[in-house]
Amino acid sequence: MPAAGAPASAGPRFKFTLAGQYLILQLLLICVVLVGVIALTVGQAIDSFEESEGRRSLSAAESLAANPLLRTLLPDAEPRQGAALPAMAETVRSVSGLRFVSISGSDGVILTSSRPEDIGTKAMPPESTVLAGRAWTGDVKRGGNRVLVAQVPVYDLGSEMVGFVSVGQNYPSTEEIFSEVAPTTAVVLLVSVLLGGVGSVLLSRRVKKQTLGMEPAEIAGLVEYREALLHGVREGVVSIGSDRRITLVNDEARHLLELPAQCVGRTLEELDVPKAVSQALMIEQPIPDRQMLVGEKVIVFNRMLVSSSGRDLGSVTTLRDRTDLTLLEQELGDTKATTDMLRAQTHEFANQLHTISGLVQLREYAEVVNFIDGVSFSRSRIFEDIAARIADPTIAALLIAKTSVATEKGIKVQLGEESRLERCDDELARDLTTVIGNLLDNAMDAVGETSDPAIRISVAGTGGQVTVVVRDNGVGINEAELAEIFTQGYSTKDSSSAGGRGFGLALTRLVCRRRSGDVQAVNDDGARFTATLRK
Repeated sequence: MPAAGAPASAGPRFKFTLAGQYLILQLLLICVVLVGVIALTVGQAIDSFEESEGRRSLSAAESLAANPLLRTLLPDAEPRQGAALPAMAETVRSVSGLRFVSISGSDGVILTSSRPEDIGTKAMPPESTVLAGRAWTGDVKRGGNRVLVAQVPVYDLGSEMVGFVSVGQNYPSTEEIFSEVAPTTAVVLLVSVLLGGVGSVLLSRRVKKQTLGMEPAEIAGLVEYREALLHGVREGVVSIGSDRRITLVNDEARHLLELPAQCVGRTLEELDVPKAVSQALMIEQPIPDRQMLVGEKVIVFNRMLVSSSGRDLGSVTTLRDRTDLTLLEQELGDTKATTDMLRAQTHEFANQLHTISGLVQLREYAEVVNFIDGVSFSRSRIFEDIAARIADPTIAALLIAKTSVATEKGIKVQLGEESRLERCDDELARDLTTVIGNLLDNAMDAVGETSDPAIRISVAGTGGQVTVVVRDNGVGINEAELAEIFTQGYSTKDSSSAGGRGFGLALTRLVCRRRSGDVQAVNDDGARFTATLRK
C-alpha cells in the first residue's frame, strides 16, 4: 500500500537510453552550431554584398562623373529641366543594374534621379565626404530599407567641383539571404544528424561495454547503494590502488586510522601513515586477522587483492576495532594462568598429602611435623608477604599465581618492600592486571637463559597514581632497540600468529596511556620497566 500522504500513482516515467541521451545531446549541439553557422553565413553574405556591390556602385558612379557631357552641363543644370541628365542617369542605372542613380549640384540639391520623388530635395548622409571632394561609400536608411550608397564628386573642365553623383543598391532581405543558404544548411543538418545518430549508437555501445552494460540511472543507483553500504557498516574499509594511493575509504576507517577528511587520491606517504600500518595495508597478508596497534587502539586488518580482467587494481582492507576484546583476552589469559597455577598447586598438595600419609604409616611422627612445618612456612611466607602489602584481592591473586609459576620454573620473584596498594575499583584492577601480567611474563622470558634468574616487582599506589616497577637480571635490552620494544610486532621470538608476539608491551603502553600514564624501559643490571597509571 502507498505510504500516507504519497500520491497513489506517480505514473510511468519515460527513461532515455544512453544512446538516446547521446543523440539528444548531439542534436542540441548541432542546433547550436547550426545557428552559429547561419549567423556567420548571413554576416559573411552581407560583407560580401557590401564589398562587391560597393565596388560596382563606386565604379558606376566614377564612370558617370567622368562623362564629359555631364561635366559640361552640370554647372548650369536645374531640377527637372532638360533631358540629357536624366538620360545619362537612367542609362547608367539600367546598364549597371543599380537600384537608383541621382545627380546633385554643388549645394546638394538633387537635379535628377531614377526616383522622381527625390528631385529637388537634399539627401546628404552626415558621414559623407563627397562635398570635401572625396568619393564615399556607405549605407543609409531610406524608406525603411537599408541602402548601399556610393557618391563621387563631379568636376567641370576647369577642375572645379560642380556637383556629385549618387548611386545605390538595396541590401538583400533576410529572407533572400536565407533562401540562398537554406539548401546548404539543410544538407549540413541532414549529414550532421546521420553522423550524430551513428556516432551516438557506437559511443553508447563502447561506454556500455566499459560500464558492464548498465545505463546511467543504474550506475547512479549503484553508486548511491555503494555509498550507503560503505558508510553504513561498522567495519572500516580502505581501498589502495596499485600506485599506493587511497581510492576509497569510509568514515569508520578514517576514524580508526586517524586519516584526514581529504585523504582519497593521496598516497600513504603523503598522509604520513605509520610504517607498520602502511605495511599492513600494502604487503600481502598470508594469515587473516592481523592485529596492529594504531595510536591507542588495537586494530585487526584483513587485506584482499583485487583484480579485473588480469589487471591489478590494488587491494581492499577491512578494519575492526578490537581494543576492548584484546584487553578482555589478556584478562582471560591471566585468569587461565591463575587456574593452571591452582591446578598445579592442587596436584602438588596431593603429593604432599601422600608423603604425610606415608610418614604416618611408618610412624615417623617427628618427620611428619618437620615436613608440615617446612611446607607451611614456605607457602605462608610468600602469601602473607603479598597479602600484607597488596590489599586488592585481584592483584594479590595475580602476584601469587605468577610467583608460583615462576617458582616452578626456578625463577625467584621478590616483592619490593616499598610495595603498597590499597583496594582498587574494578576497572583499575583490570588495567593493573594487564600491565603487571605482561611485564612479569616479559621478565620471565628475559631471564630464561640466566643461571640464577631473579625478578623484583614493586607495586605502589601513592596519591592519585599507581607505579609498577619490574626489574630482572637478564641480559638487558639492546640500546638501539629501546625505542622499538613498545611497538607492536617487536619480538625476538618466532611465532606463527599474526599478532601473537610483540604485543604484550604494546598493549601495556596502550593501557598506561589510556590512564594518562606511560611505561618506560631502561638497562640497569638487566632490564627495568616502570609503568604509571592514574587512578
